[in-house]
Amino acid sequence: MEAIQTFDENKLNAFVGQVLGDLGGAYSAALVRIGDQLGLYRELQTGGPATSTELAKRTGYSERYLREWLAHHAASNYLDYDRSTKRFRLPPEQAMVFADEDSPVYMIGGFENAYSTFENEPKVREGFRTGEGVAWGDQAHCMFCAVAKFFRPGYVHNLVQSWLPALDGVVEKLERGAKVADLGCGHGHSTLLMAAAFPNSTFIGYDFHGGSIDAANAHRDEQGVDSGRVRFEQATAGDFEEGDFDLVTCFDALHDMGDPVGTAAHVVEQLKPDGTWMVVEPMAADELSDNFNPVGRLFYAASTSICVPTALAQQTGFALGAQAGERKLTEVIKDGGFSSVRRASETPFNIVLEARL
Repeated sequence: MEAIQTFDENKLNAFVGQVLGDLGGAYSAALVRIGDQLGLYRELQTGGPATSTELAKRTGYSERYLREWLAHHAASNYLDYDRSTKRFRLPPEQAMVFADEDSPVYMIGGFENAYSTFENEPKVREGFRTGEGVAWGDQAHCMFCAVAKFFRPGYVHNLVQSWLPALDGVVEKLERGAKVADLGCGHGHSTLLMAAAFPNSTFIGYDFHGGSIDAANAHRDEQGVDSGRVRFEQATAGDFEEGDFDLVTCFDALHDMGDPVGTAAHVVEQLKPDGTWMVVEPMAADELSDNFNPVGRLFYAASTSICVPTALAQQTGFALGAQAGERKLTEVIKDGGFSSVRRASETPFNIVLEARL
């Protein structure tokens, strides 16, 4: 006779409460994207608190839609609500997350990336059955911009200020004039930040996704950067051939590559003997259970829907995953031919490794 399972009602109620919170967050992703796309956060930030009617007059949008959107945001603690005036307000702390693109905690890209995983879901679900990957170019059409937007704040506030200075002698080379390759450059934000800080150096951004290279070149032209000093080219991390680099960088991309050991070996061939490879990866502990926290939860979700499918669609399909950890990353880099790897810097979201020949 099958045993009757008992349950703890308090634990059940607590878990149901957690899941309700998760569902609220999941439903919110599309509404946050609407708020960003329609400029609602920026309007509330610059124009001040508003009722749904006032916001409709200020934006020209439907009052009835705005009324429900505002109520959702107040229920989510994304907006404050004044019962006496019926006005909704974007507090300065929430503005840093939703409205200020230069804030270190600007997270619109995270919501957009979450939204894109729903479009990816049928392809990823099939991958569970077949073991095959989903090529980067075949993923959700809005994902590439979302990924670039998600990572940009971290680069803006850390790359030049702390990550590069943490590398042995690299800033001095860049100030004198160095040759730099940025592998997996995406839309070029990391490349252009370095180029702006070090005008005597030259930079080449490489990415295997043609659409991202087009976007990177457009960003360069919008900023008025000399194409002779900064250029973007379509190439994989295993076949770029310029060579003689003082510095090679790889921002949140090594774990997406199908052959990370082969990438490391190719970087060895392209670096000067005294050159440096800077590898920036998502923060993760080496022990699996030590990643069972809010940051690990976020990165494992993204890794399942985006990173692992991307790597499995490439040659060898090594699939490090976004939570590989320093020990595994060091092993991969050394297997490619580097003699030393050290943790140079870190943030709550990233680990920065310095690899030398």
